[in-house]
Amino acid sequence: MNNISFKNTLKEIVAKKYEYETEAMQQILENAGYEIVPFTEYADVYVVNTCSVTNMADRKSRQMLHKAKKMNPDAIVVGAGCYVQTKEAEALLDDTVDIVIGNNKKHELLAMIEAYENDHGKCGNVIDINHEKQEYEEMFLERTAEHTRAFIKVQDGCNQFCSYCIIPFARGRVRSRNSEDVIREVKRLAEHGFREIVLTGIHLSSYGVDTGDDLLHLIREVHNVEGIERIRLGSLEPRIVTDGFAAALAGLPKICPHFHLSLQSGCDATLQRMNRRYDTREYEEGCQILRKYFDHPAITTDVIVGFPGETEEEFAVTKEYLKRIHFYEMHIFQYSKREGTKAAVMEHQVPEPVKKERSNILLALEKKMSEEFREYYVGKQVTVLMEEAYEFEGETYFTGYTKEYVKIAVKSAADLSNQFVKGTIRGRLTDDIYLMVEF
Repeated sequence: MNNISFKNTLKEIVAKKYEYETEAMQQILENAGYEIVPFTEYADVYVVNTCSVTNMADRKSRQMLHKAKKMNPDAIVVGAGCYVQTKEAEALLDDTVDIVIGNNKKHELLAMIEAYENDHGKCGNVIDINHEKQEYEEMFLERTAEHTRAFIKVQDGCNQFCSYCIIPFARGRVRSRNSEDVIREVKRLAEHGFREIVLTGIHLSSYGVDTGDDLLHLIREVHNVEGIERIRLGSLEPRIVTDGFAAALAGLPKICPHFHLSLQSGCDATLQRMNRRYDTREYEEGCQILRKYFDHPAITTDVIVGFPGETEEEFAVTKEYLKRIHFYEMHIFQYSKREGTKAAVMEHQVPEPVKKERSNILLALEKKMSEEFREYYVGKQVTVLMEEAYEFEGETYFTGYTKEYVKIAVKSAADLSNQFVKGTIRGRLTDDIYLMVEF
């Protein structure tokens, strides 16, 4: 039996949709008799699911491919995903890479490995994902690395073409998964004991624009699946948040009031240069709508600092805007120039030290707002879906998350994994974990 190792590049920022694809590829090969081993171990085949969201991601992808070949020079090294999709020629010339698989072709992984084993000739399968209409690449999961929560990818591609983003070129146009296939997978995961589902996609808000379906209909179908008791949504665009959308979600008891609304900047001039499809007024209205229909919803976001042309005045406007919206969490990114995007050739590129300084300012703000959001729950009763054991100062706890994704600990030597536990929040156990007393 051959053994095989998988690796996501730049895992700390890789989205769950990429992990979904990696796990789906793993299961394809497991079903064919391959043994999955850790990436650090000797293996016959190494598969690196590459990322290309930043220059660092490209570099990390190359490093992981080279590391794999160094660990076993005789191994088959597979480069898959966004980096090889956008840098096909570079990947094909790389002596450390034996098989190159672009996006929308990952389901052919097993066939390509078998073909390589037969003739040992370098092979590639990268299609023109941008100029030919593509169907959704169907892949299925029966289980995931998560113990209680399953991430389900339901959409691929993006039509937005933000001026800083390479993803539309790496992923192609919007492609939506058939809702019947989604529900079949959700039911199978529910049968395996998963109680929480997270719907994800490259541009989740666009689900159904190519098929005549829509995201709300899909959510309702998932809500009807027996055994699933929580539903979370991946990143949403602000314009999807209308009174009708929010009211419909509020009427579905399984929906978690945890919404990630992509922002990127709190300055309208910067948003225009980014080619975002909304302004700060529209974004704020979306947040107000969510807070109208949900009690203390968790609203999280992404912010890019140091975008070309961002002045001190524009950054100050963004900072004040973020304070006013008052997010639960913010993911702060320093702008990274991506070859092939409009922003890469814009004038007035911001120096790296300035980006770092602005990032540090917003990270401090994020920490303060996140703590204020979580402190709201002290003294309140909550329900937590428990996930894993946690040792702290010689005591054994079990940790899990509320619907708002606040991390909670309960002192317990018993295995509480995948159980719902109710109790009252008494205060902080650590900086980001709160202690709950059961009742």
